[in-house]
Order: sequence, then structure tokens, then C-alpha cells
Amino acid sequence: MLRWYRRNGRTLPWRLPAGHAGNITNAYRILISEIMLQQTQVSRVLIKYPEFLKRFPSLRSLARARQRDVVIAWKGMGYNNRAVRLHQLAQAVTEHHGGRIPSTFEQLIALPGVGRYTANALLSSAFGKRAAIVDVNVQRVLSRIFWTMKSFDARRAALDIWTFAEHILPTGRVYDWNQALMDFGATVCTARQPQCPRCPVMSLCKSRSSMMTRRASISKREATLNGIPNRIHRGRIIERLRSVNNSRPIRFHTLGKSILPNFSVRHHAWFALLLSGLAKDGLVRIAGNGSLKNNRVSLA
Repeated sequence: MLRWYRRNGRTLPWRLPAGHAGNITNAYRILISEIMLQQTQVSRVLIKYPEFLKRFPSLRSLARARQRDVVIAWKGMGYNNRAVRLHQLAQAVTEHHGGRIPSTFEQLIALPGVGRYTANALLSSAFGKRAAIVDVNVQRVLSRIFWTMKSFDARRAALDIWTFAEHILPTGRVYDWNQALMDFGATVCTARQPQCPRCPVMSLCKSRSSMMTRRASISKREATLNGIPNRIHRGRIIERLRSVNNSRPIRFHTLGKSILPNFSVRHHAWFALLLSGLAKDGLVRIAGNGSLKNNRVSLA
């Protein structure tokens, strides 16, 4: 798994290079990323994370800010109560810990908005301590590898996985191990389309047979256009919009042509359905007068 991570790990702005876990100067940035990632997709956090740090470059600047300014800066992330708790956390750390994020589980868990996951993420990443991190990806990966899961949704109870994850922590490279499990769950052992042929531990996985059977069944039913799954087209839409400076809106037809070279009227209903789904997920904004060809699309 560590070898897989070294070759395939995602490059993320809050992620530490190998061997840099425990650099306390990263604690604030790691905290911001962890709070943002709690209930928001990585693709959205990648946009908001640098903006938020530019507005509040340090924990003290965040603590001094007005709550309304923090909530405003959080716009587009959803679940605004996270912004309120983050602001309260910054104030608590400033008042009770001299502006330095504490480095023990007991102190961290007592802070507003910090649960077991966030506390352990800080212990592992910012302070280089032996602490397991279990998110939904890790819960799914460990459940499938070490127990027989009969369906995509099946998984062991969270408490069981936390105990097991702590038991199998390697003696070294704990940070890399935690990140590897999360990346593996996000990109290979995914919830609905596990890429079993790409799995480096497939021969050890107790769920490989049931997962591959389910995967084959689902792939036959997945919505596609020209043999390409709609989820791929959705990703291309987001990448195209992200490449436009200042999130300038793009006309419906122009955006369609950039995604599909032969885009025409016969694709309008399909493309409108994709955009509607992205808008429902809070990723894009659609503006117009009701006529598809006059609609303009931008990142939310």
C-alpha cells in the first residue's frame, strides 16, 4: 500500500511531503483542510482552501475576525455551522493555549468542532504521532480487504474499524499510511466503481470476488454517451469551468462544444441533465432566461 501511495498518491496543497509529518508550522493549514473536507468534496475544497488562507493566513487572524466575515469567506462550502465552530476553535486556542494548537488528544477533542477523526488527523499530520485516521474511505477499504463484504454499501461498524486501524498502524511512516488508505479509497476502492484490477492487494482482499461481480453488473447499467460514463463528462465540465479565469460564465453551447466536439441540438437534453445534476450538487451555477442556448454556466 505504501509503495502504491508513493507512485499514485494525490498531490494536494495541504498534504505534506514524505517525511515532513510533525512539522508544527503546518498545524493551522492542516486544521483548515480537515474542517473543510468533513462534508465537502475535494474538488470544491481545492478552490476554497487557498482563498480562505489568503483571507485568514494564521490562527490568530482567524480568531480576531468577526464571525460574520468568517461565514462570508466560507461561502460555497455549505454547512456554515462548520465556519462558526472553526471561528470558536480559533478563539479557544488563542485564549487557552497561547495561540498554539494543542498536541494531545484530550486537549484537541475538547475544542469546538473537533471529533476523533480531526483530532487524530492533527496528531498524525501536524505532530507526527501514532494515530489512526478513519474516514468513510478508510472504513470501506479496511472492511473490504479484511472482511467479506457482499455489497458496495456493506462495511464493518465504525468502532470496529477504529480499533482495527489502530492495531495495524505500521511502526514508521504513519502519516503516509493514513494518507495512502484515504487516497486508495477515493481513487481505487471507490464506493460504487471499485477498480479491482488496479488493486495492489487484490490477492489478499476477502471481498474481491463479490466486488468484481457487483462492479460488472453496475457497469452494464451505468449511463454513458459514446461509451464514456456520464461521471467522466461531469468531471470534464468542472475542469473546463475551473480553467476559465475568475469563474467567468460560459454559454451553454460553447461549454458543450468544449466537452463534446460534435455537440449539437440532439445533445441538449443530455447536457442539460448533467448540468442540472452538478447544480444540485452545488458545484455549478446556471443563469439564463429559460432558453438553453442562452444559459450561462459558471462554478458555484
